Amino acid sequence: MDRINVGGQAVIEGVMMRSPKAFAIAVRRPDGKIELSIRRWVSLWERVKFLRYPFLRGAVVLLETVFNGISALNFSAKVSMPEEGKEKREESDMAIIVTMIVAFAFGLFLFVALPHYLTIIFSRLMGRELDVSSIMFHIVDGVIKIVIFLAYLYFISLLKDIRRVFMYHGAEHKSIFAYENNEELTVENARKYTTHHPRCGTSFLLIVILVSIFLFAIVFPFIPDFVSNKWLNNAIMVIIKIVLMLPVAGISYEFLKFSSKYQKNPVLQVLIYPGLLLQRITTQSPTDDMLEVAIISILAVLREEENPEDETRVMTFDCLEDFKRRYLNAGSGSIESEVSHQAVQ
Repeated sequence: MDRINVGGQAVIEGVMMRSPKAFAIAVRRPDGKIELSIRRWVSLWERVKFLRYPFLRGAVVLLETVFNGISALNFSAKVSMPEEGKEKREESDMAIIVTMIVAFAFGLFLFVALPHYLTIIFSRLMGRELDVSSIMFHIVDGVIKIVIFLAYLYFISLLKDIRRVFMYHGAEHKSIFAYENNEELTVENARKYTTHHPRCGTSFLLIVILVSIFLFAIVFPFIPDFVSNKWLNNAIMVIIKIVLMLPVAGISYEFLKFSSKYQKNPVLQVLIYPGLLLQRITTQSPTDDMLEVAIISILAVLREEENPEDETRVMTFDCLEDFKRRYLNAGSGSIESEVSHQAVQ
């Protein structure tokens, strides 16, 4: 049987894992116990079939990843910091969507609009104003994007709480590596693997930046000026760039999948190396208790793949062995009385 494709994300004091049919979040509580939320997952491309085609599915994956990521972060914040979240109500899908829109708007400003106008300002200061139709404009624009991206990652990595998230990021990668190498999912087996994974979202973001440089350099020489006012015309060009981010995401996703499938190819190893290098910032070596949380999350989605349910279930375990004994070995039905159920909206 083919191996189930599993991906994940580090959250506050925990790890979220997602498979084709399941979505799990495991979080370490302040009392040391592990709280697990598990629910069925149905991708948008399962409902709208044409969205599963190559170069379309990348944009869908990006949107779903952000939506799930915000949902997982909200859950982890409430579990890991109960004193701060006890008065908060459960986040609705609409609240998550609004947060996602704000996050996308900030990202588009930081990595599309700001680099574009900084390129204009920089070229004027250098005494050679670059036009958006020139290849050099997009090279400079791309360099500025990369500098902003690296600076952003570096400065957030200095924050203590973010460093712990990066350690859980490393735990996520190690546990996925153990699974992909057909090893029993134990702390000992996961510990030996690297924290640098070719399918990492950090690598994806870097690929998006690089693909945007090439695509914009190809497309914009053929786009005419729309108005005589340069600043207004550049605003229109920024809007066009934002629209083009959908095919950029699609191309980037296909490259990420291809490079992951053939990661032993020498040429692809060179191409994916910058993304792996970047993970030296965004992943750190985890502790054993972090690996334990990541393994519970991945085992939960694998179990749900066999028998998905239409309800969100939240349950608590003392440790990995407790999870295996009560949930994996005994079956979810045996702990029915200990599980909090919520209908999936």
